[in-house]
Amino acid sequence: MPTRHSAIDIAVDGQHIEGTLFAASTTVPGVLLVHGWDGSQEQYMKRAQEIAALGCVCLTFDLRGHARHAAQRMEVTREDNLRDVLAAYDALVGHPTVDPASIAIVGSSYGGYLAALVSAMRPVRWLALRAPALYRDREWDTPKGKLSRSDLVTYRRSLVGPADNRALAACSRFTGDVLIVESEDDQTVPHPVVENYLAAFKRVRSVTYRVLSGADHALSKQESRQAYGALLVSWITEMTLGAKATATITKPVPKSPA
Repeated sequence: MPTRHSAIDIAVDGQHIEGTLFAASTTVPGVLLVHGWDGSQEQYMKRAQEIAALGCVCLTFDLRGHARHAAQRMEVTREDNLRDVLAAYDALVGHPTVDPASIAIVGSSYGGYLAALVSAMRPVRWLALRAPALYRDREWDTPKGKLSRSDLVTYRRSLVGPADNRALAACSRFTGDVLIVESEDDQTVPHPVVENYLAAFKRVRSVTYRVLSGADHALSKQESRQAYGALLVSWITEMTLGAKATATITKPVPKSPA
């Protein structure tokens, strides 16, 4: 299915962040793709085109502190970036062909953490998290780039539950479908973090958990990137096709004349 894309500006806190909107000719679900720290929307461009071709409207965008706003890297806080994702979400839902009840958020690392937070603040039906990062709730207003890396290493090796972490609390309330992808050789987001996320999803409709063999956090190997891309597109296909099938099945059946 052919796709089209257009550059858009997303207004947030008196500034503008760049986004690229991908859309197919026939669309229903909306998919928001959130990159990680030190990344950009470029990382998700190819995936967005593939998902849009399935019949979705996809939105990629640059978090502040990156791309056009790279100069703000050591100034932006998690609150700032959360506002970025909320603004992008609202821009996506505002697209005339997007079904606001069929929204997926795809997030990698820091983007996965932000996606989890947004799921408690906006309607989200599908949540795909690749190597979702985890941060302490304290120092919320400290610039993201100034958080202690050694403290993060310690925190990410510990057992953390929804009562102690805002992102995990959001996950514990999520009732949609979830995809969690872990990198086997991830030194940035180690396995205990993934275990904490998996344990938090108690009310979901389904959880799909996959480990990318031999992959590191950044998916530096081409085969790792390809494996993740194929997995993500396959899962989105299954979720959106399943939603369309359910909608068809639940349509009222006309009664036969008595």
